[in-house]
Amino acid sequence: MTAEVWWRLGCFIGVLVIMLVWERLAPKRQAKLANRRRWPANLGIVVINSIVLRLLIPAGAIGAALWAQEQQFGLLQQLGWPMPLTLLLGFLVLDCAIYWQHRLFHRVPLLWRIHRMHHADTDFDTTTGLRFHPLEIVLSMLIKIAVVMLFGIPALAVLVFEIVLNATSLFNHGNVALPAKVEWPLRRLLVTQEMHRIHHSQIAKETNSNYSFNLSIWDRLFGSYTANSQAGSDGIAIGLKEYPANAQCTRLSFLLQVPFRQPPVTDEGSENRDKDASQP
Repeated sequence: MTAEVWWRLGCFIGVLVIMLVWERLAPKRQAKLANRRRWPANLGIVVINSIVLRLLIPAGAIGAALWAQEQQFGLLQQLGWPMPLTLLLGFLVLDCAIYWQHRLFHRVPLLWRIHRMHHADTDFDTTTGLRFHPLEIVLSMLIKIAVVMLFGIPALAVLVFEIVLNATSLFNHGNVALPAKVEWPLRRLLVTQEMHRIHHSQIAKETNSNYSFNLSIWDRLFGSYTANSQAGSDGIAIGLKEYPANAQCTRLSFLLQVPFRQPPVTDEGSENRDKDASQP
């Protein structure tokens, strides 16, 4: 295995274990469903996504970055700025791009059908941060590659960003709570569990906010920040009303079909959510 793969795998497993232990020792909320009901599908989707990416886009964004460096292609490759500054700018560009990608997946109905598999989780824990449909993973990689090539982002910046993105997705989906005196100052820069939990609310206005994954500044900068849930920290209803907490909605086979079939429960709330998702 290459050093890149070891770094990715080591950081992923390390953060995952830390978060699972933290959730076990100090859970923020009582789960609706037992972990044995949700975790097999949430963890299984990671294996599928990894295989799909390796088969369809084996070089990934790192390969695109290496090509851009060799060809001196892209904006940052032309500027000739010091490497530390170029790496920092590359990281910020990717983080901003992922913010807008996330926002786009909420606003375009077709993309929302793909992304809603992530939001259909009836509980909110670190495994939710792994639960993305293979179609979304592939589209996200293609968007990332386009950004990397357009801006000529160095391979090292891409590697660091992808490792950090995976780690923060596990972190900010954790069923844990930071002390208030730590959480409020920290969320001025980074996305915390308290901030991202609001994004998983069943209230459409709250779902369509707090899109950031790493740096929280993008939500404040682009007017999508919600500081507190209407129901309060402990009262947030997690998930989508269209996807109830039952055995059917937790199966891996069911999750993979989410973009292609109607929700098991169709009501006024789901119609309003689809309408809201298409608003600019």
